[in-house]
Amino acid sequence: MSTTGSEIRNQLLKGVLPWWLENGVDRKIGGVFTCFSNSGRLLSNEKYTWSQGRWAWLCSRIALDSEAGIIGEDPRLWATLSIETARFIQEHAILDGSVTAYRTSAEGQALPSGPQGEIAVSVLADLFAALGLAGAARLPQASEREREGWLQSAHALLAHAEERIEARNAPSEPYPVRAGFKDAAGLMLLLNVGAQLHLASGSAESADTAGAALSQLLGDGTSEGMWKADSWWEYRPDSSDDLDTLLARHRTPGHLLEMLWMVMEAVEIMPDLAPHIPDWLPDLAVRALEAGWDDQHGGIFRYVDGTGAEPRGRLLGNDTYETLVTQTWDTKLWWVQVEALYASRLLAERFGRPDLLDWHERIWSYTLDTFPDPSGQEWLQIRDRAGKPLDKVVALPVKDPFHIARSLLLTTELETRRTHT
Repeated sequence: MSTTGSEIRNQLLKGVLPWWLENGVDRKIGGVFTCFSNSGRLLSNEKYTWSQGRWAWLCSRIALDSEAGIIGEDPRLWATLSIETARFIQEHAILDGSVTAYRTSAEGQALPSGPQGEIAVSVLADLFAALGLAGAARLPQASEREREGWLQSAHALLAHAEERIEARNAPSEPYPVRAGFKDAAGLMLLLNVGAQLHLASGSAESADTAGAALSQLLGDGTSEGMWKADSWWEYRPDSSDDLDTLLARHRTPGHLLEMLWMVMEAVEIMPDLAPHIPDWLPDLAVRALEAGWDDQHGGIFRYVDGTGAEPRGRLLGNDTYETLVTQTWDTKLWWVQVEALYASRLLAERFGRPDLLDWHERIWSYTLDTFPDPSGQEWLQIRDRAGKPLDKVVALPVKDPFHIARSLLLTTELETRRTHT
């Protein structure tokens, strides 16, 4: 294993996972506490369904990798955590109508989150719940009855999410998609959750959902996709009159790179998708890395203009997402760096691209120097442009248990397979 690979494994097993086992796990009811400050102080024991679903999936993957000998964790412990979290989701978060509560109390009471007291306010939470249930359903430690129930719920959540995303009426707190624009985030999750649910169930429905999302990202010959060889949309405007807006002009390099590795994962799970993958996919990854990289301080910006550098464009006004882009574009966030880390490594291997391997090494060097907490308390996930810690909310008011561990785990899987072939 390379030096970088060993460092990544050590960060996962000695820094990240132990912190969450000690601080985040709800041993009494199940699930995970995530409302920590950037420095690790618990501010609330409310549970966001978004995070519960991601935790259930992550714990399942850790358990399965431990069983396979890829990492040296206790598979029984992590399987138990995944199953307990899936039970919490199934019993407390899923509501009538194939939607989920955006957040609950520690005990599982659904809490109002919308401006009029609405409970279900985000299709993204619904999809992450489906992801977690699909992950837990892969575990042999769960009963057959539980696995069947989780898969049924996951399929219902995915189907209803796809229907509403297609109709362009899906709620998406914390940042609603403005009318007149199509966003990439919903498609990303339909692709990822569809693929993971297919891995768990083998269902035609989940494969169809993932394939349809991929077609919309790439274009299908009859309609424009979200990606081209040298550019991509985060928000694609319906009207050419809006091409000059900030929403149309801005890009999110971390999201694109996350989606690109998800494409490769979907192809691995569903090989029939392989003929649809264009040979320019790694070129688009390089374009995102070049546009997003901060030459002054290092690291990848949260948002950039389509031409690189600070986002600009006409403001439509009264839009929380516009405010987010303009006020936080130059922050250095944990998830952006680690999604780029894994995407660059995976695409380098799949396409034989040494330039992307160079990017992988550069990103890891910056990330290792910047994000791990010097006191050993996991990572300080939110940084300013120069890399100094910021104690502020950037989406949900949570310390995220997902992106870092997932990226380090998937990169470790990749390194392990390469070492043993």
